[in-house]
Formats: sequence, C-alpha cells, structure tokens
Amino acid sequence: MSESSGEAVADVAAAAVASAAEAAAGGWRRATGIAGVALGVVAAGAAAGVALERLTVGRGIRRRARLVLDAAGPYGALRGTPGTAYAEDGTELYYEVDDAEPEGGPAARRRRLFGRKAPAPVTVVFCHGYCLNQDSWHFQRAALRGLVRTVHWDQRSHGRSGRGVAQVRDGAPVTIDELGGDLKAVLDAAVPEGPIVLVGHSMGGMTVMALADRFPELIRERVVAAALVGTSSGRLGEVNFGLPVAGVNAVRRVLPGVLKALGQRAELVEKGRRATADLFAGIIKRYSFASRDVDPAVARFAERMIESTPIDVVAEYYPAFDDHDKTDALARFAGLPVLVLAGIQDMVTPSEHSEAIAGLLPGAELVLVPDAGHLVMLEHPEVVTDRLADLLARAGAVPAGATVEGYGSTSSTAGPG
Repeated sequence: MSESSGEAVADVAAAAVASAAEAAAGGWRRATGIAGVALGVVAAGAAAGVALERLTVGRGIRRRARLVLDAAGPYGALRGTPGTAYAEDGTELYYEVDDAEPEGGPAARRRRLFGRKAPAPVTVVFCHGYCLNQDSWHFQRAALRGLVRTVHWDQRSHGRSGRGVAQVRDGAPVTIDELGGDLKAVLDAAVPEGPIVLVGHSMGGMTVMALADRFPELIRERVVAAALVGTSSGRLGEVNFGLPVAGVNAVRRVLPGVLKALGQRAELVEKGRRATADLFAGIIKRYSFASRDVDPAVARFAERMIESTPIDVVAEYYPAFDDHDKTDALARFAGLPVLVLAGIQDMVTPSEHSEAIAGLLPGAELVLVPDAGHLVMLEHPEVVTDRLADLLARAGAVPAGATVEGYGSTSSTAGPG
C-alpha cells in the first residue's frame, strides 16, 4: 500500500470512528451499520482492499461457503473432562482436562513423539488470547492428546466461561492482574499438585506473566517450563497495526470512548456486525494470518471464534492492554526452559516484542516463524507443536530429541523452517 493510499485509509478510519462516536450519542438503529463498519476500518488499514476482494464473489455464494466450512471443519471439536474454577470475584471459569493415557495406550504415537519412555507426570496448561477461546490450541491439543496431561481453559467472558462478575456487577474494566488471578484459580482446581508447564498466546502470555508477578512462589516451586507465543510484556500502546502514524493517533484518541458507548448498546451493534460480516471476515483473516494458502476451514474457524466475542466484552478488555507492563515479572522465569515464539508478520503483537522478551531471558529459545501472522499456532501448527515438544524435552518431561514431524499442517508450504 502506497504512502498516499495509507494516509487515505487513515483519514477514512478516523472519520469512521468519529461517525461511530456521533452515533453513540443518538440515532442508534439508523447508525448501527455505520458503527460496525467503523470498527472494521479501525481494525484494518487495508479494509478497502478487503471489501473490493469480497465484491468479486456473490453474497449468497459466500454465505453458503461459510455454512459448508462450518459443517466440514473438524477444528474445535476436541473435548475433555470438564471442570469449573471460581475467580476471586466469583466468576465461573470453565476448563477441560485431557489426561495422559496409561501404559498400553497409543504406543506407536507415543514412540514417535516421545521415544520409548513415558512422559513424566507434568501438566501442560494452555492459555488463549483476546477474542479467542481454548479451541485456538486445537492442533497442539490433538498432537499431545493422551501423551501428556493438558489443561485448556476459557478466559473470563470468553468461550464457555461466565461473564466477569466484577465487570457485570461493578462495571469494572478487566485488568491483566485479574487474569493472573483467574489462572491461579484454574491451577488450584485443575492442577493442585505436580509440575506445570505454562503456555500462553497473546493475552494468554500476558496472563502467564501476571501469574508470575502475583504468585512468584508458584513459579519457583512448581513451574518447570513456559512458552510465550505471539505476546508482549508491555508498550502495546506503541503498536500501529499496520496503519500510518497519523491514523493510529486519531483512532487511539477516540476508540476507548467509542468502544464504551458501543458496549452499552451491544444488541444493536451486534446486528451491525452481522450486516458487515463479509468485511469483518476479510479483516480477521488479514490480522490473523500471513500465508496466502491457509486452509479456508481454518480461517473460518478463527473467524467464528473472534465473531463469538460480544462487543461489550471487547470494550471491557480494551483498556487492559495499554496498561499492561509485566517486564519485571519475566525475571521469575530466569533459569527455566522458556520458548518465545512469534510470527514475523504479526501486526497485533509484533515479533519485536517477542525479541524483547527473549532479550530479558538469555536462556530462552527464540523462534521467529516466517510467513506467519498473529495466529501462528493455527497457521503453522506443526512448527509450534514441534517447538513445544522440544520444550517439554528440555524441561525433562519427555526424552531428549522429541519431535512432531509435520503434524497438523494447514497449508501446502508450511514447514518447520
């Protein structure tokens, strides 16, 4: 995109956000569609290009294609033993446990992934990101299923977890510290004893850092390794999301107020989101993936997860990211095996943030994945799963040399490069 066209998009973004803010003051039913489009333009600097691409295919065909993909895609279908933990404010936090199978289980897969010795009794706990849910780890869950004990949970107000009590009752915004307390509640309920490996993507990685900040003794006594995927320890207010500087500054000035106003009229705004579903689908794909040949069913799977997050939840979480700073908490992981992994073309939490994290943890393994965006664990699952298997080996949970060879590739060009 040229500099002039980028400035034009920035002007459109600023004007669209201003229109949404004006709509928030009155005339909601008339302006709902405008508000939905405004949020889409704010989210993508190339919204115009996305819209043009979508116009080349009939709306009815696109609708039928989405139905086919929803029916055919197996993604997100894995389920485990359910459980409920309770946060400090009483919020119900839903989790599932996949137990390791006893000796005599899938011997061939066990040997292929981990050699002949059975894994140590370690529990791997997966934390998902903003506007996602536990199913975002589908490929890694499938690869490790039955081989090592895993816990998958939904952050408050996401997935199958309950709406945040503090948010509904008190109107309080979510904080990253609060999410660290939520993770502690899940660990107390699902992993009351034994060694733990923490895995977090994006906001999930921030949640892991908040846990370390609030409960350093837990990290010291029970955590044996950690993986931080596509995440940041702070300075998220400097991320430009691929927009020109002028556009980013204009958006940041008005977006918090717009989101708050839209969140107060969630039902009407959701209708606007549905009316602009095709635009949102293109934007989600742009900010989630970098590869051109991602499986359409995977792209649709990501789209469904993100679309399922209500606008009022989006608004509740937004302030937390500007306030997030857990740089000092990284020291809690010093001396542990740590994997820091990011997609080089991630525009949500740029790979420079992962490089900064690795710079503060000299013993960490830094993996930068070419041709990968923010949802790297769905875009190049075999790379992420392979590095996780190696992390488990370095933590002593599995024999050295454990690998996952190409498991779960979603494109013709993906590979563990």
